[in-house]
Amino acid sequence: MSVQLWCLSFRVPYAGLVLDGVKTVESRWRPLLAPLENQTLAIHIAWRDWEGEEWRAVLSGMLGMNETRIQELLDSGERFGRGVVAGLVDVGGTWQCPASLPEEELRDLQRSAVIIGLQEKHLTYLSNPRWLKEPLKTRGSRDLWTVEIPAELLP
Repeated sequence: MSVQLWCLSFRVPYAGLVLDGVKTVESRWRPLLAPLENQTLAIHIAWRDWEGEEWRAVLSGMLGMNETRIQELLDSGERFGRGVVAGLVDVGGTWQCPASLPEEELRDLQRSAVIIGLQEKHLTYLSNPRWLKEPLKTRGSRDLWTVEIPAELLP
């Protein structure tokens, strides 16, 4: 038996940050995840790294993590390697971030998204992250695609 779910590929380190519950808001230039509200999304770990280091600045600055804690998170996110479906997350509501927000509100969102520059992006709440029992090797894709996850891998 298996379960068919929508899947989205995340670059490193964001896939691990989502599955370890550090990143609870996903940002996209279009409302990609809006149709999946109240559904479960499979998280695929892409082969490629995220270009840029703003995630590190958010972790060390806004979230106050030291280098050891950041490395622990990076190692955790790589536990299954890359090019695999590694876990599941529940999709919440999607909304468009206004061009201007009170500074404190914007900072809270940036902490939750582990990225800066959210204005006018479509933001989606992510919750209940869980790692699969074992990784499922599969090719990623640019947008959403469906994946069959064997029941024995489900958390």
